[in-house]
Amino acid sequence: MSNLVVSFCILVMTVLPLRAADIEQISELSKALGLAEIIEIMREEGVGYGDELAKDMFPDRVSPEWTAIVEQIYDGEWMSETITLGLSDALANTDVTPLTSFFSNDLGKQIVALEISARRALMDSSVEEGSKEKLAILVESDDPRIELVGRYVDANDLLENNIVGTMNSNFAFYTALAESGAFDDNLTEQQILKDVWNQEPEIRADTEEWLFSYLVMAYQPLGDSDLEGYIALSKTPQGQDLNNALFSAFDQMFTEMSRSLGRSVAMFMAGEDL
Repeated sequence: MSNLVVSFCILVMTVLPLRAADIEQISELSKALGLAEIIEIMREEGVGYGDELAKDMFPDRVSPEWTAIVEQIYDGEWMSETITLGLSDALANTDVTPLTSFFSNDLGKQIVALEISARRALMDSSVEEGSKEKLAILVESDDPRIELVGRYVDANDLLENNIVGTMNSNFAFYTALAESGAFDDNLTEQQILKDVWNQEPEIRADTEEWLFSYLVMAYQPLGDSDLEGYIALSKTPQGQDLNNALFSAFDQMFTEMSRSLGRSVAMFMAGEDL
């Protein structure tokens, strides 16, 4: 037994410094990716979504108390920590140096700035509608940029990953509602899963339209060769690892927040104090 304990202690002493180094490298990569700005936008979107949700589900109980609860769920510090730890775990065996270098050079910085700017702009409903109209025009005219953006989407499996993430969040939200007694009939997990899957065609259509309109708008200033370079990076092992890690970390974060939101909605619907 003593030998096992000594061996374990040596293992811990060996692993912990590496873990700290991983966090430092991930923090540097996260900064290059502009994740702090992206998370802040997502937090603002979440708080806005919480307001809309309240108006739909308990319009007579919309209050500062509810807003405070939503802001607590979409806590920026917790969101940042969750993503950092998720990336650290997922990228533990990946050399992130080439990724950090790319997103720290001129092209990488431009790409990150364009993505963040477009994401924030789309929070304005009129801008979002305009971007969808522009997308429809480009699709109708068979603009070659649509094919190029489509290759980027395919390289990172963005459409399917976003659909899966949305469905996971919806399932977590409705499951939390059911477990908290928000429905008169006792919905089973299988019934909820079936209902979520029935939403898949609508989710797919909405996600594809939003995703392409966002990317077309974001990458409009980029030359074709620049976008080709970004696609090439996405196809590298490190690029694939980063993409998978980002979706895994954000999916975990949004699923947990959706579950918390579902529980909170159920309590408010029941007229309980939280």
